[in-house]
Amino acid sequence: MTSDFDSRVRKSVAWHFDPDTGSPFWLGKRSGLGFDPVRDVQTAADLARFPDVSEELRTVPVPDLIPRGLRDKPFRVFESGGTTGAPKRIIDSEVRGRMLEWARDQLMDLGVPAGGHWLHLGPGGPHVVGSDVARHAAMGGGVFHTVDFDPRWVKRLVGSGRGDLADEYIEHLLDQAETIMRSQDISVLNTTPPVLEAICARPDLYDLLRSGIEAVLWGGMSADQETIRLLDEEFFPQATVAGVYGNSLMGVAPQRAAQPGDTHRCVFQPYPETTLVQLVGEDGHEVAYGERGRVLLHLVTEEMFLPNVLERDTAIRVEPAPGSATDGLADIRTFRSLGQGEIIEGVY
Repeated sequence: MTSDFDSRVRKSVAWHFDPDTGSPFWLGKRSGLGFDPVRDVQTAADLARFPDVSEELRTVPVPDLIPRGLRDKPFRVFESGGTTGAPKRIIDSEVRGRMLEWARDQLMDLGVPAGGHWLHLGPGGPHVVGSDVARHAAMGGGVFHTVDFDPRWVKRLVGSGRGDLADEYIEHLLDQAETIMRSQDISVLNTTPPVLEAICARPDLYDLLRSGIEAVLWGGMSADQETIRLLDEEFFPQATVAGVYGNSLMGVAPQRAAQPGDTHRCVFQPYPETTLVQLVGEDGHEVAYGERGRVLLHLVTEEMFLPNVLERDTAIRVEPAPGSATDGLADIRTFRSLGQGEIIEGVY
Protein backbone atom coordinates (compact mmCIF):
# COMPACT_ATOMS: atom_id res chain seq x y z
CA MET A 1 0.00 0.00 0.00
CA THR A 2 1.31 3.46 -0.84
CA SER A 3 2.23 6.22 1.53
CA ASP A 4 -1.00 7.92 0.38
CA PHE A 5 -2.90 5.45 2.53
CA ASP A 6 -0.55 6.11 5.45
CA SER A 7 -1.41 9.79 5.12
CA ARG A 8 -5.12 8.95 5.22
CA VAL A 9 -4.55 6.83 8.31
CA ARG A 10 -2.94 9.74 10.17
CA LYS A 11 -5.65 12.16 9.07
CA SER A 12 -8.45 9.76 9.99
CA VAL A 13 -7.05 8.89 13.40
CA ALA A 14 -6.58 12.57 14.23
CA TRP A 15 -10.20 13.21 13.18
CA HIS A 16 -11.80 10.32 15.06
CA PHE A 17 -9.88 10.96 18.30
CA ASP A 18 -10.33 14.73 18.37
CA PRO A 19 -12.95 15.67 21.01
CA ASP A 20 -14.48 18.19 18.58
CA THR A 21 -14.79 15.86 15.57
CA GLY A 22 -14.61 12.23 16.73
CA SER A 23 -17.50 9.90 17.42
CA PRO A 24 -18.59 9.13 21.00
CA PHE A 25 -17.84 5.48 20.19
CA TRP A 26 -14.14 6.00 19.54
CA LEU A 27 -13.64 8.87 21.98
CA GLY A 28 -14.95 6.62 24.71
CA LYS A 29 -12.35 3.99 23.91
CA ARG A 30 -9.29 6.24 23.81
CA SER A 31 -8.29 5.88 27.45
CA GLY A 32 -8.49 2.09 27.32
CA LEU A 33 -6.43 1.52 24.18
CA GLY A 34 -3.11 1.41 26.01
CA PHE A 35 -1.49 3.73 23.49
CA ASP A 36 -1.98 7.23 22.13
CA PRO A 37 -3.61 6.74 18.72
CA VAL A 38 -2.75 10.22 17.44
CA ARG A 39 0.90 9.95 18.45
CA ASP A 40 1.53 6.25 17.91
CA VAL A 41 -0.48 5.45 14.76
CA GLN A 42 1.37 6.87 11.76
CA THR A 43 1.09 4.18 9.08
CA ALA A 44 -1.27 1.49 7.86
CA ALA A 45 0.87 -1.08 9.69
CA ASP A 46 0.08 0.67 12.97
CA LEU A 47 -3.63 -0.09 12.53
CA ALA A 48 -2.84 -3.55 13.90
CA ARG A 49 -2.60 -1.95 17.35
CA PHE A 50 -6.34 -1.35 17.48
CA PRO A 51 -8.78 -3.98 18.72
CA ASP A 52 -11.34 -5.46 16.35
CA VAL A 53 -14.48 -3.63 17.48
CA SER A 54 -16.78 -5.01 14.79
CA GLU A 55 -18.68 -7.26 17.24
CA GLU A 56 -19.80 -4.10 19.07
CA LEU A 57 -21.54 -2.92 15.90
CA ARG A 58 -24.31 -5.40 16.70
CA THR A 59 -25.40 -3.46 19.80
CA VAL A 60 -23.84 0.03 19.95
CA PRO A 61 -26.38 2.89 19.84
CA VAL A 62 -26.10 4.18 16.28
CA PRO A 63 -25.91 7.90 17.22
CA ASP A 64 -22.66 7.08 19.05
CA LEU A 65 -21.09 6.12 15.72
CA ILE A 66 -21.65 9.54 14.12
CA PRO A 67 -18.57 11.80 14.31
CA ARG A 68 -19.26 15.10 16.05
CA GLY A 69 -17.64 16.90 13.15
CA LEU A 70 -20.35 15.61 10.81
CA ARG A 71 -23.38 16.25 13.01
CA ASP A 72 -24.95 18.48 10.36
CA LYS A 73 -24.87 15.69 7.75
CA PRO A 74 -27.77 13.31 7.13
CA PHE A 75 -26.84 9.69 7.82
CA ARG A 76 -28.44 6.42 6.85
CA VAL A 77 -28.12 3.18 8.78
CA PHE A 78 -27.44 -0.13 7.06
CA GLU A 79 -27.11 -3.64 8.44
CA SER A 80 -25.01 -6.63 7.52
CA GLY A 81 -26.71 -9.79 6.35
CA GLY A 82 -26.53 -11.44 9.75
CA THR A 83 -24.70 -14.48 8.45
CA THR A 84 -22.48 -14.65 11.55
CA GLY A 85 -25.13 -13.69 14.11
CA ALA A 86 -27.09 -10.55 14.87
CA PRO A 87 -26.60 -7.89 12.16
CA LYS A 88 -23.84 -5.31 12.46
CA ARG A 89 -24.81 -1.68 11.79
CA ILE A 90 -22.93 0.95 9.85
CA ILE A 91 -23.66 4.57 9.01
CA ASP A 92 -23.18 6.35 5.71
CA SER A 93 -23.67 9.88 4.47
CA GLU A 94 -21.45 10.54 1.44
CA VAL A 95 -18.49 8.15 1.43
CA ARG A 96 -20.33 5.18 -0.06
CA GLY A 97 -21.46 7.37 -2.98
CA ARG A 98 -17.84 8.22 -3.83
CA MET A 99 -16.92 4.55 -3.66
CA LEU A 100 -19.75 3.62 -6.00
CA GLU A 101 -18.70 6.23 -8.56
CA TRP A 102 -15.24 4.61 -8.61
CA ALA A 103 -16.76 1.10 -8.81
CA ARG A 104 -18.97 2.19 -11.72
CA ASP A 105 -15.87 3.18 -13.70
CA GLN A 106 -14.29 -0.21 -12.98
CA LEU A 107 -17.39 -2.07 -14.13
CA MET A 108 -17.72 -0.03 -17.31
CA ASP A 109 -14.11 -0.90 -18.12
CA LEU A 110 -15.22 -4.54 -18.08
CA GLY A 111 -18.08 -3.87 -20.48
CA VAL A 112 -21.02 -3.15 -18.19
CA PRO A 113 -23.16 -0.61 -20.07
CA ALA A 114 -23.04 2.98 -18.85
CA GLY A 115 -26.79 3.32 -19.14
CA GLY A 116 -29.80 1.02 -19.24
CA HIS A 117 -32.24 -0.26 -16.67
CA TRP A 118 -31.27 -2.57 -13.81
CA LEU A 119 -32.94 -5.55 -12.13
CA HIS A 120 -31.71 -6.35 -8.63
CA LEU A 121 -32.57 -9.83 -7.36
CA GLY A 122 -31.10 -9.35 -3.92
CA PRO A 123 -31.91 -7.86 -0.55
CA GLY A 124 -33.01 -4.30 0.02
CA GLY A 125 -34.39 -2.90 3.27
CA PRO A 126 -31.61 -2.57 5.87
CA HIS A 127 -29.04 -4.16 3.55
CA VAL A 128 -26.76 -1.68 1.83
CA VAL A 129 -26.54 -3.63 -1.42
CA GLY A 130 -30.06 -2.66 -2.51
CA SER A 131 -29.22 1.02 -2.07
CA ASP A 132 -25.91 0.53 -3.89
CA VAL A 133 -27.51 -1.05 -6.94
CA ALA A 134 -30.21 1.61 -7.06
CA ARG A 135 -27.47 4.25 -7.11
CA HIS A 136 -25.66 2.43 -9.92
CA ALA A 137 -28.83 2.49 -12.01
CA ALA A 138 -29.42 6.16 -11.26
CA MET A 139 -25.84 7.16 -12.13
CA GLY A 140 -26.44 5.81 -15.62
CA GLY A 141 -29.88 7.39 -15.96
CA GLY A 142 -31.55 3.97 -15.73
CA VAL A 143 -34.55 2.68 -13.82
CA PHE A 144 -34.06 0.42 -10.79
CA HIS A 145 -36.27 -2.66 -10.55
CA THR A 146 -36.22 -5.05 -7.63
CA VAL A 147 -38.28 -7.71 -5.83
CA ASP A 148 -39.22 -8.59 -2.26
CA PHE A 149 -36.15 -10.52 -1.09
CA ASP A 150 -35.60 -11.52 2.54
CA PRO A 151 -32.30 -13.44 2.91
CA ARG A 152 -32.70 -13.78 6.68
CA TRP A 153 -35.88 -15.76 6.22
CA VAL A 154 -34.08 -18.12 3.84
CA LYS A 155 -31.25 -18.56 6.37
CA ARG A 156 -33.84 -19.46 9.00
CA LEU A 157 -35.44 -22.01 6.70
CA VAL A 158 -32.11 -23.58 5.79
CA GLY A 159 -30.88 -23.52 9.38
CA SER A 160 -33.97 -25.32 10.64
CA GLY A 161 -33.74 -28.03 8.01
CA ARG A 162 -36.65 -26.75 5.94
CA GLY A 163 -34.77 -26.74 2.66
CA ASP A 164 -37.92 -27.51 0.70
CA LEU A 165 -39.47 -24.24 1.87
CA ALA A 166 -36.27 -22.39 1.02
CA ASP A 167 -36.49 -23.79 -2.52
CA GLU A 168 -40.12 -22.67 -2.70
CA TYR A 169 -39.09 -19.18 -1.57
CA ILE A 170 -36.50 -19.00 -4.36
CA GLU A 171 -39.24 -19.86 -6.85
CA HIS A 172 -41.25 -17.00 -5.35
CA LEU A 173 -38.31 -14.67 -6.08
CA LEU A 174 -38.07 -15.91 -9.65
CA ASP A 175 -41.82 -15.47 -10.17
CA GLN A 176 -41.40 -11.80 -9.32
CA ALA A 177 -38.41 -11.48 -11.63
CA GLU A 178 -40.28 -13.12 -14.51
CA THR A 179 -43.19 -10.69 -14.11
CA ILE A 180 -40.75 -7.79 -14.47
CA MET A 181 -38.87 -9.31 -17.38
CA ARG A 182 -42.07 -9.92 -19.39
CA SER A 183 -42.86 -6.21 -19.54
CA GLN A 184 -39.66 -4.25 -18.92
CA ASP A 185 -36.46 -3.60 -20.85
CA ILE A 186 -33.63 -4.68 -18.54
CA SER A 187 -29.95 -4.21 -19.42
CA VAL A 188 -28.18 -5.23 -16.21
CA LEU A 189 -29.01 -8.06 -13.81
CA ASN A 190 -27.50 -8.00 -10.32
CA THR A 191 -27.95 -11.06 -8.12
CA THR A 192 -26.26 -13.86 -6.19
CA PRO A 193 -24.75 -17.13 -7.46
CA PRO A 194 -27.53 -19.34 -5.97
CA VAL A 195 -30.22 -17.23 -7.63
CA LEU A 196 -28.34 -17.31 -10.94
CA GLU A 197 -28.19 -21.07 -10.66
CA ALA A 198 -31.96 -21.19 -10.08
CA ILE A 199 -32.54 -18.86 -13.04
CA CYS A 200 -30.53 -21.10 -15.36
CA ALA A 201 -32.65 -24.07 -14.28
CA ARG A 202 -35.89 -22.27 -15.19
CA PRO A 203 -36.05 -22.15 -19.01
CA ASP A 204 -38.68 -19.43 -19.53
CA LEU A 205 -36.99 -16.91 -17.26
CA TYR A 206 -33.53 -17.83 -18.47
CA ASP A 207 -34.55 -17.26 -22.10
CA LEU A 208 -36.03 -13.87 -21.23
CA LEU A 209 -32.81 -12.80 -19.55
CA ARG A 210 -30.40 -14.24 -22.04
CA SER A 211 -32.14 -12.56 -24.96
CA GLY A 212 -32.14 -9.09 -23.44
CA ILE A 213 -29.54 -8.31 -20.85
CA GLU A 214 -26.11 -6.85 -21.57
CA ALA A 215 -24.46 -7.53 -18.21
CA VAL A 216 -24.78 -9.99 -15.33
CA LEU A 217 -23.29 -8.93 -12.00
CA TRP A 218 -22.94 -11.48 -9.23
CA GLY A 219 -22.01 -11.02 -5.60
CA GLY A 220 -23.17 -11.50 -2.03
CA MET A 221 -21.76 -15.03 -1.94
CA SER A 222 -18.73 -16.80 -3.30
CA ALA A 223 -18.58 -18.61 -6.64
CA ASP A 224 -15.95 -21.13 -7.64
CA GLN A 225 -13.90 -20.90 -10.84
CA GLU A 226 -16.03 -23.42 -12.71
CA THR A 227 -19.27 -21.61 -11.83
CA ILE A 228 -17.81 -18.36 -13.12
CA ARG A 229 -16.71 -20.07 -16.33
CA LEU A 230 -20.13 -21.57 -16.89
CA LEU A 231 -21.85 -18.22 -16.37
CA ASP A 232 -19.43 -16.45 -18.68
CA GLU A 233 -19.04 -18.99 -21.46
CA GLU A 234 -22.12 -21.22 -21.38
CA PHE A 235 -25.09 -19.42 -19.89
CA PHE A 236 -24.53 -15.72 -20.74
CA PRO A 237 -21.91 -15.60 -23.51
CA GLN A 238 -23.57 -12.56 -25.08
CA ALA A 239 -23.30 -10.50 -21.90
CA THR A 240 -20.56 -9.12 -19.69
CA VAL A 241 -20.34 -11.29 -16.58
CA ALA A 242 -18.58 -9.67 -13.62
CA GLY A 243 -18.33 -10.22 -9.89
CA VAL A 244 -18.45 -7.70 -7.06
CA TYR A 245 -17.01 -8.71 -3.70
CA GLY A 246 -17.78 -6.79 -0.55
CA ASN A 247 -20.01 -6.35 2.44
CA SER A 248 -21.58 -3.66 4.57
CA LEU A 249 -18.39 -2.93 6.50
CA MET A 250 -15.75 -2.85 3.76
CA GLY A 251 -17.81 -1.53 0.85
CA VAL A 252 -17.39 -2.91 -2.64
CA ALA A 253 -14.46 -4.48 -4.46
CA PRO A 254 -15.44 -4.94 -8.12
CA GLN A 255 -13.74 -7.34 -10.45
CA ARG A 256 -10.83 -5.66 -12.20
CA ALA A 257 -9.90 -6.02 -15.85
CA ALA A 258 -7.93 -9.17 -16.61
CA GLN A 259 -4.15 -8.74 -16.69
CA PRO A 260 -1.50 -10.73 -18.56
CA GLY A 261 -0.46 -13.62 -16.37
CA ASP A 262 -3.68 -13.76 -14.34
CA THR A 263 -4.39 -17.33 -13.30
CA HIS A 264 -7.82 -16.55 -11.85
CA ARG A 265 -10.89 -15.75 -13.94
CA CYS A 266 -12.00 -13.12 -11.45
CA VAL A 267 -9.78 -10.82 -9.38
CA PHE A 268 -11.37 -8.25 -7.08
CA GLN A 269 -9.87 -4.87 -6.26
CA PRO A 270 -10.92 -2.89 -3.14
CA TYR A 271 -11.48 0.87 -3.18
CA PRO A 272 -7.98 2.25 -2.55
CA GLU A 273 -9.12 5.59 -1.16
CA THR A 274 -10.68 4.13 1.99
CA THR A 275 -10.14 0.39 2.18
CA LEU A 276 -7.10 -1.73 2.90
CA VAL A 277 -7.67 -5.47 2.71
CA GLN A 278 -4.85 -7.72 3.89
CA LEU A 279 -4.80 -11.49 3.65
CA VAL A 280 -3.25 -12.97 6.75
CA GLY A 281 -2.18 -16.39 7.93
CA GLU A 282 -2.78 -17.97 11.31
CA ASP A 283 0.21 -16.02 12.67
CA GLY A 284 -1.47 -12.74 11.75
CA HIS A 285 1.10 -11.82 9.10
CA GLU A 286 0.30 -11.21 5.45
CA VAL A 287 0.59 -14.29 3.26
CA ALA A 288 2.74 -14.26 0.13
CA TYR A 289 1.33 -13.61 -3.32
CA GLY A 290 -0.41 -16.70 -4.61
CA GLU A 291 -1.26 -17.94 -1.13
CA ARG A 292 -4.60 -18.07 0.66
CA GLY A 293 -5.20 -15.96 3.73
CA ARG A 294 -7.99 -14.72 5.94
CA VAL A 295 -9.46 -11.32 5.03
CA LEU A 296 -8.36 -8.58 7.43
CA LEU A 297 -10.13 -5.30 6.75
CA HIS A 298 -9.21 -1.72 7.59
CA LEU A 299 -11.80 0.93 6.69
CA VAL A 300 -10.49 4.48 7.01
CA THR A 301 -12.99 7.25 6.25
CA GLU A 302 -14.13 10.45 7.91
CA GLU A 303 -17.49 8.78 8.61
CA MET A 304 -16.43 5.39 9.95
CA PHE A 305 -13.14 4.09 11.32
CA LEU A 306 -12.96 0.29 11.41
CA PRO A 307 -9.40 -0.98 11.77
CA ASN A 308 -8.26 -4.56 12.14
CA VAL A 309 -11.55 -6.34 11.35
CA LEU A 310 -11.03 -10.06 10.79
CA GLU A 311 -13.67 -11.12 8.25
CA ARG A 312 -15.37 -14.46 7.67
CA ASP A 313 -13.78 -14.94 4.23
CA THR A 314 -10.50 -16.20 2.83
CA ALA A 315 -8.96 -15.35 -0.54
CA ILE A 316 -5.87 -15.77 -2.69
CA ARG A 317 -3.53 -12.76 -2.63
CA VAL A 318 -2.85 -11.44 -6.14
CA GLU A 319 -0.23 -8.88 -7.12
CA PRO A 320 -1.51 -5.39 -7.93
CA ALA A 321 -2.36 -4.60 -11.54
CA PRO A 322 0.10 -2.30 -13.34
CA GLY A 323 -0.36 1.26 -12.14
CA SER A 324 -2.11 0.17 -8.95
CA ALA A 325 -0.76 -0.26 -5.44
CA THR A 326 -3.71 -2.35 -4.27
CA ASP A 327 -3.51 -6.12 -3.92
CA GLY A 328 -6.06 -8.19 -5.78
CA LEU A 329 -8.27 -10.82 -4.15
CA ALA A 330 -9.20 -14.04 -5.92
CA ASP A 331 -11.13 -17.24 -5.24
CA ILE A 332 -13.08 -15.94 -2.26
CA ARG A 333 -14.25 -18.67 0.07
CA THR A 334 -16.32 -18.55 3.22
CA PHE A 335 -15.29 -20.03 6.53
CA ARG A 336 -17.79 -22.76 7.24
CA SER A 337 -17.81 -21.94 10.92
CA LEU A 338 -16.45 -19.33 13.28
CA GLY A 339 -16.27 -19.14 17.03
CA GLN A 340 -19.76 -17.71 17.36
CA GLY A 341 -21.47 -20.57 15.54
CA GLU A 342 -22.18 -22.10 12.19
CA ILE A 343 -22.42 -19.84 9.16
CA ILE A 344 -25.61 -20.21 7.14
CA GLU A 345 -25.66 -18.39 3.81
CA GLY A 346 -28.86 -19.42 2.02
CA VAL A 347 -29.25 -17.09 -0.98
CA TYR A 348 -27.14 -14.13 0.26
